[in-house]
Amino acid sequence: MPRSTQGFDLTDLQIPPLEHIAVTDASIGILKESISPKKMAFKRFMHHHAAVVCTVVLAFIVVFVALAPITTRYGVNESIFKAEAGIPNQNLAPRAAAWFGTDANGRDLYSRMIYGAQISLLIGLFTAIVSVALGTLVGAYAGLKGGKIDDVLMRVTDIFLALPLLVVLVIVRGALKNVDWVVAIMGDPGSVRFLVILLSVIGWMGVARLVRGQVKQLKEREFIEAARAVGASTTRIMFRHLLPNAVGQIMVALTFAIVGAITAEATLSFFGFGPDAGSGLTSLGLLIRDSKKAVPPGYWWLVVYPCGLLILISLCINFIGDGLRDAVDPKMLQDS
Repeated sequence: MPRSTQGFDLTDLQIPPLEHIAVTDASIGILKESISPKKMAFKRFMHHHAAVVCTVVLAFIVVFVALAPITTRYGVNESIFKAEAGIPNQNLAPRAAAWFGTDANGRDLYSRMIYGAQISLLIGLFTAIVSVALGTLVGAYAGLKGGKIDDVLMRVTDIFLALPLLVVLVIVRGALKNVDWVVAIMGDPGSVRFLVILLSVIGWMGVARLVRGQVKQLKEREFIEAARAVGASTTRIMFRHLLPNAVGQIMVALTFAIVGAITAEATLSFFGFGPDAGSGLTSLGLLIRDSKKAVPPGYWWLVVYPCGLLILISLCINFIGDGLRDAVDPKMLQDS
């Protein structure tokens, strides 16, 4: 056998034994355990520092609100003390007996904010779940079927999206509150259940458009064609293949739907169309509505604290939504 090739002696090569070869990350990169898409998304989310901080802050608020009987100092409608001649309890500035001051009825604003945040978060969460579920089904079905069904559903969606949300909510609320069978299902117009169903019926359109666009992209992929080739039904393709692959975008839509529901409740309450204040409950929207009368006399605490808590909750959820969107965005697939 020739010992050289083109004048180069192969015996001159000093090849160390395999056990002496240094093993580096680059040399064994192909042997490393592959990272699943979920782990990659979680890693990208953790690199979104604002979203991580907001997650911690929101979790603290949720736990604080969930433990309302423990974290509050007074009942939702309890006065800090009985008013007497010369010792009023109304509109007191922040002090030891009332950390955030009192309202016009002598009730502790700090405690009422915790109970109000509890109702607002419940309205936002349940409204978002119902509206996102409805919008996901409509959008997925329209995107998968296409054709006339897609055109009809999306044109209806466009019509509702073109209308001002507040005007639609007020008109629909006024039209439904006098229908007996609707009230039997949805409850009294001043109830939380009525408001949740009302916001859910109006709020699914944006989610439907988002999911439809995602489904239209996914349905042309090879694994969907393979599922059709083996005879998978439309329902199976939707629930076993399309929706699981769109769950990231759905979660993003859920976070923004929560913010939309909370701000919608606050807006409706500000104009007198929110939950009934006489039901023994309160919400951030009702607290903000009550603060209108506090501006001229200079009772700043009745305005600053409820509005500040509403802004803080909305910002936290928005930043979490931004973090989730960056984590599940296909354009962010490279490891950060």
